[in-house]
Amino acid sequence: MDRLRELAEQVGHALQKKRWLLATAESITGGSISQAITDVPGSSEWFDCGFATYSNISKTEFLDVPAALIAQEGAVSEEVAAAMAAGVLANTDADVTLATTGIAGPSGAVPGKPVGTVCFAWAHGSMVHTERHVFSGDRQAVRAQTTEFALQGLLKFMEQL
Repeated sequence: MDRLRELAEQVGHALQKKRWLLATAESITGGSISQAITDVPGSSEWFDCGFATYSNISKTEFLDVPAALIAQEGAVSEEVAAAMAAGVLANTDADVTLATTGIAGPSGAVPGKPVGTVCFAWAHGSMVHTERHVFSGDRQAVRAQTTEFALQGLLKFMEQL
């Protein structure tokens, strides 16, 4: 069994134990987290929906991320990731959410945010946890590492609740 499938199954078990629904907001990953989750049979019992909000406009329109926040902090920031996760909570029936935003490359780097920079957020109720990491490798490697880290982070976040 591959690592993503194993992680997605662990997420499913943890969500079922708490009787929670999950929803995602994915920018850098473009839906690969949702795909990993829905590859698990029975995931409809614990997965509500996923937003692939790749553009800044979609982050604002679908997740209520303030355009001013994106302009001030940049789309790749912990603040925007937190707003994405909160927006998913506000716009779905989910109990817990995760959000990703980053720079997969090969272009897009800006000062202080090299290719491979990814910001994550996990949210439940009024609690939001964010992290920023810089992954190495090509575009596919960065996206794969992001997907795996997001699921690992979700498990850790839920353990603390």
